[in-house]
Amino acid sequence: MNGDRVAAAEATKDWWIYQGAGTPADRQARLTEHRPPWRAFKGEPDPGYTPPGTFGAAWDETLSRGAGYVPDEAEIDAVNTALYLRRPLLVTGKPGVGKSTLAHSIAADLELGPVLHWPITSRSSLRDGLYQYDAIGRLHDANLRHLDAAAAALVKGQHSADKLTPRQPTSITSPPPAAGPRTPGGPIAPYLRLGPLGTALVAQERPRVLLVDEIDKSDIDLPGDLLTVFEEGSFEIPELARIAAHQSKVKIGTQDDPEPHVEIERGRVQCLSFPIIVLTSNGERDFPPPFLRRCIRLNVEAPSREKLTQIVRQRLDLQAGADEPYHDLIEAFLTRRVEGDLATDQLLNAVQLRLSGAWSDDGDRTTFLDTVLQRLTGPLT
Repeated sequence: MNGDRVAAAEATKDWWIYQGAGTPADRQARLTEHRPPWRAFKGEPDPGYTPPGTFGAAWDETLSRGAGYVPDEAEIDAVNTALYLRRPLLVTGKPGVGKSTLAHSIAADLELGPVLHWPITSRSSLRDGLYQYDAIGRLHDANLRHLDAAAAALVKGQHSADKLTPRQPTSITSPPPAAGPRTPGGPIAPYLRLGPLGTALVAQERPRVLLVDEIDKSDIDLPGDLLTVFEEGSFEIPELARIAAHQSKVKIGTQDDPEPHVEIERGRVQCLSFPIIVLTSNGERDFPPPFLRRCIRLNVEAPSREKLTQIVRQRLDLQAGADEPYHDLIEAFLTRRVEGDLATDQLLNAVQLRLSGAWSDDGDRTTFLDTVLQRLTGPLT
């Protein structure tokens, strides 16, 4: 932990969970303890299901992205408000200020496992986030099974005909007896998989972190469609509800793993700990008041000079010192940002190139900055 992190730890507020005092296990315990009675849910965890832990490639990616995030006090306050109230956090701000990285920072700080990611497009629907059902694949496989069964029956009939004697009745044209009731399409479990939101709502003691990225790009109905799920912390899978009378429990895959390993009873998914949901928006549209009422809102401002310095040090694992080779790049970044938007990762790219010895000729400085720090808005030169 560098000096900036130590200074931040000294300013920790007693009520903070995210970036708060104690070990991640201590803060997880406080998160479980402070649960509003109107946000208590009754899901029962599947004892045979173990959600991803703090190991593996997915966790390494979450930890790597989250460890370099430098939240300011206002951001930490907003995150903890959402944690205490079990409400989604709607994060707005210009592209490149770190909105998506905040979700990874929360998961890394509290050691809640890999972040579940739901990238939103104009075609995204609520069902995409809850679960996917490959009905066409199931029908295709069922047809193949029927063809295989018919071919096997024909071969068996021809084999029996070769053994017939004159005194035996010839019935090779009769269909073979049915082996029992046939489930149309075969087993459904291999063709169902929970989406990122559905996986986050699986009942478990420890909440998952879900990143709903760029929700402002969604169809106009999606924010409203999410309201019931956010309020009830549950949803139904109709394909499983229809077969509940003769098969009440079915194991299906999750966003983390397509293999069927989490049990769904009577088609209903009900959370126990409401997930930590971070919704990001670039401000390209407004949201309806009922949706906003259910969210804690945070606007992430463009980072200051001091914050940019912290970000560069943490992301690139640099020590503070008098000979820091990137102060002039931070100044150039701030100057260019006045005339048009720039993303923080553009500054990181510039510093990385400087540290690698690229663009080392002093005469190339202007071209270097024009190449790496191209404005996202405003004039290009």
